[in-house]
Amino acid sequence: MKSVRGFASATVGNVACGFDILGFAITEPGDEVILTRSERKHTGCPVTISSISGDGGKLPLDPRKNTSSFVVLKFLEYIRTHKGQDCTGHISLELKKHLPLSSGMGSSAASAAAALAAANELLGRPCTKMELVHFAIEGERVACGSAHADNAAPAILGNFVLIRSYTPLDLIVIPPPEKLFCSLVHPHTELRTSFARSVLPTDITLKDATRQWGNVGALVAGLLTSDYALVGRSLVDVVAEPKRAPLIPGFAEVKEAALNAGALGCSIAGSGPSIFAFSDSAETAHAAGEAMQKAFLASKKSLKSDMWVSPICREGARIL
Repeated sequence: MKSVRGFASATVGNVACGFDILGFAITEPGDEVILTRSERKHTGCPVTISSISGDGGKLPLDPRKNTSSFVVLKFLEYIRTHKGQDCTGHISLELKKHLPLSSGMGSSAASAAAALAAANELLGRPCTKMELVHFAIEGERVACGSAHADNAAPAILGNFVLIRSYTPLDLIVIPPPEKLFCSLVHPHTELRTSFARSVLPTDITLKDATRQWGNVGALVAGLLTSDYALVGRSLVDVVAEPKRAPLIPGFAEVKEAALNAGALGCSIAGSGPSIFAFSDSAETAHAAGEAMQKAFLASKKSLKSDMWVSPICREGARIL
């Protein structure tokens, strides 16, 4: 028997203006997945879940319905049919959740990425990280019904990732500026991705579309040139944020608090309810995060929250 422990960190999808096409990873927190392989033959499903902790009993133990095990099944199928690799034996999976569910922090993507990193290591690294992204995306389909890559890709690859195309999948990895820090604040409330997607408009005006395209292009330019002021003024979302902001208690006040504390910009993390802000120093990022927490407490629902300050993760999913 052989065991491998994989880890993947939280991610922020959309990054304000980049709905479903842009995301980035932070260094912590993250999920851990331990895979143990036995060479003996096993009847039934080749992957089983031995335990899940940190989920409050909410995640399914059925390996075909759990994101972390489902992507391992897809990975095994791929390397057997496309790499000609022997996949006999049985894999037992242990999932340690450290990310809150329905948080906008890429919880399902982190579990999938950690499992894939461990599976790839366990079986001799037959796939590149870019290949692993394909399986991680399929895990998102299981988790929320939509196979989007803005969390899955950075969970595997780290950095910022721009999705130019889904068919075929075309990803551009964008290294972050050296001094860019993220404040990520998670209020103690849940907002399901499926519901947050249901409130989005199905049509937008040409005026809004051109504003959004301009901000996406400028944000990418700001990241590539380390123009922090340009990054900040490009974090403007005229499509999703106006519809989702009312779903997050105190959102306007939290965003204002971050900006008043010196943050470059602030928006909803993924589908929410977490909120992120960018700063050009760790000190400012801590101040912005603390101000955001105080604003959540001062909201009508007096929400407590968790806060993390982190540089952008460059490594992506890895083996512990």
